[in-house]
This record gives sequence, structure tokens and C-alpha cells, in this order.
Amino acid sequence: MIRVKRLNGKEFVVNSDLIQFVEETPDTVITLTTGQKIVVSESIDEIIDKVIKYKAIILKYKSAEEKEV
Repeated sequence: MIRVKRLNGKEFVVNSDLIQFVEETPDTVITLTTGQKIVVSESIDEIIDKVIKYKAIILKYKSAEEKEV
């Protein structure tokens, strides 16, 4: 899950695994695999960075779990 903000500043989370694509038109629009479109205040690069950081946290967590077993 990544945190993003609507244009009105309200923060919410999106399941990054459901992101199909992101475009700037000029607002940033996230299109989910469900077909739902979400307009956010972050840029495409910020969305990409958030997804990469989220995935890195998951991989780090999984790696730590495997060392415990």
C-alpha cells in the first residue's frame, strides 16, 4: 500500500499491486486494474518512488523472516 493525496490534500492509501498505469494529463491519474481512476497530487516520479520503497520494505521483511526460520 502506498500513501497518496487527492487534489484537496486528503491522504489515502492505494494497493500498489492494483496499479495498471499512471499518467499526467496534466494532473496525475492512477488507473487501477479494476478500471477505477484516481486523481492525485503526486507526480509520476513520486508514485514510482513510493512503489519502489514499498516493494523494498516487503522484500526486506521477507528476507528477515527467512533468516529466522
